[in-house]
Amino acid sequence: MKLRYLFLAAVLFAGACSRPSETFSTGIIPVPQHVNWGEGTFRMPRTLTYVTDLEGQEKADLAAWMERSVAGRFFPVPFVEALEGDIPALRLRIADKGAPESYRLDVVRDSMTITAPDAAGLFYGLQSLAQLAEHTGQRIPAVTIEDAPRFAYRGFMLDVSRHFRDKEFVKRQLDLLARYKLNRFHWHLTDGAGWRIEIKKYPELTDFAAWRPYSCYTDWCYGDRRYCRRDDPAAEGGYYTQEEIREVVDYARALHITVIPEIEMPGHSEEVLATYPQLACSGKPYVNKDLCIGNEETFEFLKNVLSEVIELFPSEYIHIGGDEADKASWATCPRCRTRMRQEGLEDVDGLQSYLVHRVEVFLNGKGRRLLGWDEILQGGLAPDATVMSWRGSEGGIAAARAGHQAVMTPNSYCYLDYCQDDPTREPPAAAAFVTLEKAYSLDPAPDSLGVDVVPMILGVQGNLWCEHVPTGEHAEHMIWPRLMAIAEVGWSLPERKDYDDFHARVLDAVAWMQERGYHPFDQKNAVGDRPESIEPVLCLSTGKPVVYHTPYSPKYAAVGDGSLTDGLRGDWNYGDGRWQGWLDTDIDLVVDLGECCSVKHIAADFMQGFYADIWMPRAVEISVSNDNKAYTMLATVENDVPFDFRQDCYRTFGWTGESQGRYIRLKAFHNGHPGGWIFTDEIIVE
Repeated sequence: MKLRYLFLAAVLFAGACSRPSETFSTGIIPVPQHVNWGEGTFRMPRTLTYVTDLEGQEKADLAAWMERSVAGRFFPVPFVEALEGDIPALRLRIADKGAPESYRLDVVRDSMTITAPDAAGLFYGLQSLAQLAEHTGQRIPAVTIEDAPRFAYRGFMLDVSRHFRDKEFVKRQLDLLARYKLNRFHWHLTDGAGWRIEIKKYPELTDFAAWRPYSCYTDWCYGDRRYCRRDDPAAEGGYYTQEEIREVVDYARALHITVIPEIEMPGHSEEVLATYPQLACSGKPYVNKDLCIGNEETFEFLKNVLSEVIELFPSEYIHIGGDEADKASWATCPRCRTRMRQEGLEDVDGLQSYLVHRVEVFLNGKGRRLLGWDEILQGGLAPDATVMSWRGSEGGIAAARAGHQAVMTPNSYCYLDYCQDDPTREPPAAAAFVTLEKAYSLDPAPDSLGVDVVPMILGVQGNLWCEHVPTGEHAEHMIWPRLMAIAEVGWSLPERKDYDDFHARVLDAVAWMQERGYHPFDQKNAVGDRPESIEPVLCLSTGKPVVYHTPYSPKYAAVGDGSLTDGLRGDWNYGDGRWQGWLDTDIDLVVDLGECCSVKHIAADFMQGFYADIWMPRAVEISVSNDNKAYTMLATVENDVPFDFRQDCYRTFGWTGESQGRYIRLKAFHNGHPGGWIFTDEIIVE
């Protein structure tokens, strides 16, 4: 018997030593393509001697990162370049072939080697080695990792217009982008809330348009939306000098990150028009939102601004925004109407297309390419433009089918300003919901799109809009760890993705970030789905028909007439397909139970999302009837949530008692604020 146990122990020990890749995690984010475990371990020394055949600027960049990694604890031990005669523990070698940014990491008992076709690949191999060493401890198991990115474009966008973030904050995030192999930083530098880049030809943009007498964007937005001079005692805001821009761009370059600037046009330009009102259709400040397309001075301004931007940013792409243009002023502007006649444009969408085409010709003449949000498709896309698809994936797919490249950043997966967990506990956010798991589930270019579309998808990007994000700590809370999910979506092959394994790696990564002074969302304490939404409801009203005396909005129909009695209560997100919505109206519903029943409890849930114009009803009336004619009032439940309460919240309006009836009537009364929604998810009758 003892021999049998000894034999079994030997078998188990041998299996553990072989460390099959199926059962042992590297801890690396993004998950590598191929991992093969060997035998033995490499003992990490107190100082890691290395050699490399990188030369010149590439070698200097690597050495600078190695030095910083000690202070920031981005690598578990310091580096020192091996002297002649030393036996290096780490070799960094350039290979003759391989995909861009790919690498191979070999760990054996006495040394480690990273081989790559370029400096970026060596750098990413180091990032994987850092995470592997932190995950496994002082003794790193022998392993061979072969890895390459799925997409060439793996990005993050930071909005610094709504709330300004200084250059040091930006550089701290760039360090993390590099760690997780993201290679594009999209810098949203201008918007109606503030201009954030020094343009020497137009100093008023940073003397006036970069400042407002409000510290918080939402106060400015719901206030008078005015700007002020930088020397005003109440001035809040800021901007980057051209020297600071160059510093950040160079810092990112050394991390193999390309910085893509965004200069918004023609919409989201209130700060420009307040400063230079001659560029507005009205010729007055604080009247219009869009640049005047009929005014030739508009194009002179844009060319001058873009010329300075091009000198600061060596990126292939310049992002011109192009989203959410109001266009209302163009229809009545004499100069815009003249432009439409001269150019043979059928509508105001054509005016936007005219601007995009003209700006693209200018950028192409400077050796650059145009990138814009998917609204630039309206009126016809410029010949060489690339589309950034945010309103779902449809814009990117349409662009790809028309022969244009696209970057996928659909808001329902990639918008990091959306709430990530229980909105009643999280800081105020945009009234929508993206969990870590939802972000991770994105496939930007599934094979089902077809061989003509998939190659045109450049990659993926996560976006942090900062309307509701006033501080750097809050920004990090919203960015991380969801941006890690987008990083893995962009780098790793779909067949290598496993959410449970990823979640375990994220918990370690969050702890690592917290130890270094970052402020990620603490994923281990996530609530997850709204508890009420998890288990189906079975009650007297389940499956019973509902008569809608006031029809729901087709935009938020859920699954139609059976939604409120299908036994499924809503999650945190009003757009989850379970909540039904009504715009600018009361609600009047009747549930037919089919027969007279003893009734002890009637209730329905409602929600409030201030920033989505979703309000609690002013009151809810609950009544019963035997014949659907004469109703007995059971309760009038008044709302006690203030109109200006900005945290998302959920409340049950209900009655409990003793009654009988076949028909249950529920009336919810609109609070009277124009443009307001009421949402409810399930009528519970017990």
